Amino acid sequence: MNVSELLNSGAKILKLNKIETHQLDTELVLSSLLEKQRENLLINLSEKVSKDIIDNFEKLIFRRANKEPLAYILKKKEFWSKDFLVDRNTLIPRPETELLCEGVIKIFKDKNLNILDMGTGTGCIILSILSEIKKAKGIGVDVSKKAINVAKKNSIKLGLNKRVKFMNKSLEDIYGYKFDLIVSNPPYIKTSDIKNLSDDVKRFEPKIALDGGKEGLDVIKKVIYKSRTILKKLGMLALEIGYGQYYKVSQILKKQSFKEELLIKDYKNNIRCVLAKLKD
Repeated sequence: MNVSELLNSGAKILKLNKIETHQLDTELVLSSLLEKQRENLLINLSEKVSKDIIDNFEKLIFRRANKEPLAYILKKKEFWSKDFLVDRNTLIPRPETELLCEGVIKIFKDKNLNILDMGTGTGCIILSILSEIKKAKGIGVDVSKKAINVAKKNSIKLGLNKRVKFMNKSLEDIYGYKFDLIVSNPPYIKTSDIKNLSDDVKRFEPKIALDGGKEGLDVIKKVIYKSRTILKKLGMLALEIGYGQYYKVSQILKKQSFKEELLIKDYKNNIRCVLAKLKD
């Protein structure tokens, strides 16, 4: 069987299983197995493929047909122009979160910073920021030990392990430190809304990283309250929030002596990130 035939068979299976990105996903699976760029694959369509590759390809295509996210199948996801390791213990990094990194990097470029990433997951937020702000260092914490292991691997892969420490801790256990900047993409989906998420999210991504409680604000509140006690004076909190949560989050921030500095909208014009400074 050649590349063209294999791609056609894979795309057909995915299309039958209502995978909208059937063609692209098929090409990415095969290019990963052959360790070739997708473009390279597409200019060598008549190239023969070994039985081993065909067998592995079929296994991965059936996983995708079962709605498993491509990032978990390929064990990687691009974020901030870098490939991050991901697995089923971590949330898959999303483009909206890059907007948070972008806002932070613009404000703190060239500064000497001490950063905390609460609920670090893959480490994609803190590692992307550290890759751009060369004088910064930081700590990433997560309640999932398995997520912390993934974040550590990513820090080594990106050559940033000397400037970041990852710890398996809950927010309540962070004390004895003061930070210039706290970043967080906490769980913010209402418990009742989880059943409405797409199959690839609700069936495969870790619930602990999605479920924000009854109003979706349980962990956001904890992050804000904790930040107040461990930020330096005039320190900054950069928070990703869910669709339609801005008004309530804004009220909580005000009550906790934070002043909003920057609001970041997503690609659909919804406020999705809030950067707020702790008042004197």
